[in-house]
Amino acid sequence: MAVILLFIDGLGWGGTDPAVNSQHAYGGELFRLPRLPGEGDDPVPLPRGGWARPVDAVLGVAGLPQSASGQTTLLSGVNAQAAIGQHLTGFPNEALRAILLEHSVLRQLTRLGRRACFLNAFRPRFFEFPRERQLHFSATTVANLAADLPFFGLDDIAAGRSIYQEFTNAELQALGFDVPTLAPDDAGRVLGRAAAHYDFVLFEYFQSDKAGHGGAFARACDELAKLDAFLAAALDAMPQGTLLVVCSDHGNLEDMTTRRHTANPVPLMAWGPGAREFAAPLARLDEVTGAIVARLR
Repeated sequence: MAVILLFIDGLGWGGTDPAVNSQHAYGGELFRLPRLPGEGDDPVPLPRGGWARPVDAVLGVAGLPQSASGQTTLLSGVNAQAAIGQHLTGFPNEALRAILLEHSVLRQLTRLGRRACFLNAFRPRFFEFPRERQLHFSATTVANLAADLPFFGLDDIAAGRSIYQEFTNAELQALGFDVPTLAPDDAGRVLGRAAAHYDFVLFEYFQSDKAGHGGAFARACDELAKLDAFLAAALDAMPQGTLLVVCSDHGNLEDMTTRRHTANPVPLMAWGPGAREFAAPLARLDEVTGAIVARLR
């Protein structure tokens, strides 16, 4: 039994107007969420046997959810925005780092003896930085440091052990790195197969949020189409008994009338054995880590 957490930045649950919501215009089905259910409603079915519930990403704090605080909440099970009294953008500050260093889902699971990994590959420059500098990177990076787990490099991409945050590798190739070109489904199979080697796999994708902030509807649809193929391939490749969970930190792509984040709930999506039961009780972003840890305890 394993759990994959696919964290997709900027994926909210909004209306169904394809002129506004790129999730209803991109041409695929896995991210074309139905009309938002009412509070307390049962999970709604998704294609491929999945289930989804909207979860609150605002968590009682004034303003729009942001990346640093929202990701810390998702990856720790602590209401981080309430803890610091605001929604914080960018990378975690000292207070958010302290939460992750103590409560990171990767740390919690490794302390339980579970095999866990952060699947994103890093460029060579990252490994030249001391730990103190690495702690000023993303919430996912801090979460991995909290568990004292190794990071993957570009050699791991060629070996099929890891994938880059821009999983086709076009970005790396443009920077001059010698890495193979991957179709989204090729990358998805790497994610799915990783569950054969680990009890918990975390992968972060943030090109989706960049597309929302860019405001170009066509790019938003392109990102969703890539993610659709990526997720479908992961579902096909993951071992029997694996639970694959998709969640986000805040809304963005579901309302392309603005380049800002939204206050919409984010979808908690799950596929695999017990997916409906996993999703059913979750209503808040700070409940996701606890549910994953309970599943693997």
